[in-house]
Amino acid sequence: MQAVPLLLIVSSFTFILVSLIPGSVVTTLLGDQGTQAEYALITKRLGLNQPVYVQYWHWFEHAIRGDLGASLQNNQAVTSILNSRIDVTIALVVGTVLVVSVFGISAGIVGALKKGVVRKTIDVISWLGLAVPNFWFGLLLVELFSLIFRVLPSEGFVPFTTSPIEWLRSLVLPIVALSVGPIAVVAKQTREAVVEELGRGYIRTLRASGISERSIVLRHVLKNAAIPVVTVLGVLFAQLLGGTVVVETVFVLPGLGSLAATSVAAHDLPVIEGVAVYFALIVISMNLTIDILYGWLNPKIRLI
Repeated sequence: MQAVPLLLIVSSFTFILVSLIPGSVVTTLLGDQGTQAEYALITKRLGLNQPVYVQYWHWFEHAIRGDLGASLQNNQAVTSILNSRIDVTIALVVGTVLVVSVFGISAGIVGALKKGVVRKTIDVISWLGLAVPNFWFGLLLVELFSLIFRVLPSEGFVPFTTSPIEWLRSLVLPIVALSVGPIAVVAKQTREAVVEELGRGYIRTLRASGISERSIVLRHVLKNAAIPVVTVLGVLFAQLLGGTVVVETVFVLPGLGSLAATSVAAHDLPVIEGVAVYFALIVISMNLTIDILYGWLNPKIRLI
């Protein structure tokens, strides 16, 4: 139910913000060679001479029926454009979440259980991960693994149905570039949650009962410490969608992020709106999944 007003807010704010960007799609279509009459004709034909709220209402009337309009550049259906690219973005984001979960949680657990040099080393690596911009790290990966060692492609995307191995190879560098910062965040959150859980009274009782440390960590600590970690992963998932705009552009991936960047540059409003709606739906779905995980990790939440 909360998704309905959220989609309205996202779509309306996107429409307003895009309308404030200097320039026009008409200039993109005609270039510098068009006459004033041609500019006026195309502006009227596309409905861009109407007030912004009228343009939004016309878009909204069609959107609630599942019609997101057509691209102002090539007149292709927006849903068709988005559906042909969404698998790239989903593969990139889901792959990044898996990598972040495995390495971030593992590093956090090790940092919580070990002391001294190991913990300090993990802290330093975490801070470095937070400080490194993903686009700069992506360019560094291209230089190292594509230009010097020549083991991974620097750009492009191969569909899974064409070649699973090449599909995976085309995603390795983008996923690593997108993962470096979130791994640091998840590692620090996991370490803090595990340390806090290890200090609770029931842990001392379990140790006094002769239960092994391994069993205590795996069966009790991790599950009870998982809720804040899952919360962070949900927030990072939404941030990763924004990160795809830069990473997909750097690695020339035909996903929704690179589509958003090119559409903004071309002032293609229907496509930008479509990307915003798709991103919002993905985030809403992720939030629903997080809520379901809360109920599984802590049955008390189901009663709220």
